[in-house]
Amino acid sequence: MKYQTRKKALILLADGTIFYGKSIGIKGTATGEICFNTGMTGYQEIFTDPSYFGQLMVTTNAHIGNYGVNENEVESDGIKISGLVCRNFSFTHSRVDSDGILLDWFKKYNLVAISDVDTRALVAYIRDNGAMNAIISTNIDDIDGLKNQLANVPSMQGLELASKVSTKKPYFYGNENAKIKVSALDIGIKKNILRNLAKRGVYIKVFPYDATFEELTSFNPDGYFISNGPGDPEPLLDAQNVARQIIEHDFPLFGICLGHQVIALSQGISTYKMHNGHRGINHPVKNMLTGKGEITSQNHGFAINKEETEANENIEITHVHLNDHTVAGIRLKNKNTFSVQYHPEASPGPHDSEYLFDQFIESIKKQKI
Repeated sequence: MKYQTRKKALILLADGTIFYGKSIGIKGTATGEICFNTGMTGYQEIFTDPSYFGQLMVTTNAHIGNYGVNENEVESDGIKISGLVCRNFSFTHSRVDSDGILLDWFKKYNLVAISDVDTRALVAYIRDNGAMNAIISTNIDDIDGLKNQLANVPSMQGLELASKVSTKKPYFYGNENAKIKVSALDIGIKKNILRNLAKRGVYIKVFPYDATFEELTSFNPDGYFISNGPGDPEPLLDAQNVARQIIEHDFPLFGICLGHQVIALSQGISTYKMHNGHRGINHPVKNMLTGKGEITSQNHGFAINKEETEANENIEITHVHLNDHTVAGIRLKNKNTFSVQYHPEASPGPHDSEYLFDQFIESIKKQKI
């Protein structure tokens, strides 16, 4: 597609700020909370991560689409971002094992995307002014209409989105003859979490976001898992109740990202919406138990209250984010429960934190002895 023939497009922020760019060829309008990801690779995994549901993604990597798409590099059943904003969009690709070009994949899901945006300036603006709702559109001649549409987009704070991405009915993953069984509560689970559990000899039954403790327990699992996911954790009262009951029974429990927040809420620790959140694959975390550092993959806009966590005599902070000292991991001192705010399964990202899956398996084995 020739640059000069492409339709103009824009991004309008909730505070009225406008950035201009070009459409990649899919006309339309998309709304959501604007956020940015600093990862240099893994755009397909990012676009299909259920944790990004309801968000407009700004990629800080200058080139998007240059290595095409591959059907094995998705983290869910399809694209989950609301729309894309990037600097340079590639209409060709050069990877040998690619299944096709990114544009065709976007057309399949009718994803509105705009390129040729000054993403450095946009990210700097978001970083200074905080995450906010926004709208991207090829309809640049009706600013007032776009402002009215944007005004009706709900705030991410208080927004329950797990129900939008969770499985509708239970399903199984892994080898049914595996020696360890785990019940997983799907509030936006990524495929690579399931892969990491399965390759460690776990047979998983994945349950919908609103499954009860009794339903999860009916699988007679050796352990329980609460997944990542999108939106505000506070409205997830059913999931919090499930976590509370698992903990009361002292069953092995592991939570990632939104699951980490749900576990904290179940123990009386509040959460809050961050100014920008953490989204990228190079976030430094310190393991407070070992003193070692980890480079981690992160994707979250909410965090748990550090002061309340420190004041809770039953909870220990196990991991801390070194950029802003937010809580990155906890464990319950008198229960078989731990959780982290980041993504040990990565995809994309480094594998520094995969040991947490091994830790979960060991906790299950000790419980079975």
